[in-house]
Amino acid sequence: MTLPIIETQTYELTLPSADVKVKYRPFLVKEEKILLQAMESEKQEEIVQALKDIVSACTYGKINADELPTFDLEYIFLQIRSKSVGEVAKLRVLCPDDKKTYADVDVDLSKIEVQVDDSHTNNIVIDDEKKIGMIMKYPTLSSVTSNTDLSKGLTSKTIFDMLRKSIYEVYQGEQTFKASDYSEDELQQFIESLDSKTFKKVQSFYETMPKLMHEMEITNPSTKVKSKVTLQGLSDFFG
Repeated sequence: MTLPIIETQTYELTLPSADVKVKYRPFLVKEEKILLQAMESEKQEEIVQALKDIVSACTYGKINADELPTFDLEYIFLQIRSKSVGEVAKLRVLCPDDKKTYADVDVDLSKIEVQVDDSHTNNIVIDDEKKIGMIMKYPTLSSVTSNTDLSKGLTSKTIFDMLRKSIYEVYQGEQTFKASDYSEDELQQFIESLDSKTFKKVQSFYETMPKLMHEMEITNPSTKVKSKVTLQGLSDFFG
């Protein structure tokens, strides 16, 4: 006699970057085991691979996690997790007034959204008069180095490392140049030819790009002081 087949409920979400609907399911015990083992290893590359594998499996192989912008991948995983282990996550948040006391808070993961800065643009104008610029694509987890945290600010070296992988195309008037048609050395030479004004626009692109964020008010259990805190990035939503 065979064991019964357990059917898993299917849900639907909309990708923040493309307004595309995606079907997904909660992760199973075998997938949760993979995630727990990766987190126990504390190795960034194993955690990233586990996240990508789970997102791919739980979206029925319809999503290529290697090509997803970081905020899309984080959003999908958070929705999967909310349907797998519960929509309310119990977190310990550091109180900003004394920077030493933690407050216990409940966060409804199903209501967390990707926030977009009104000033954000992926069109970097290099020379307005000559109509020269570049169209950027968003970093993926694979293109972000293991020691990079986009929510903590960016160094010049970090931007240079990511920029080569983030340029989608360069344009001059009606003419376009696909970055994929050029070598890393050619792209590096192009990047090094940018002036400081353009470089600041590139930095702004990364700093204002869509982010998984949630603002909330917490009360310090010791001082009773109320403060607003912002949870940002996938790691902030794990207790």
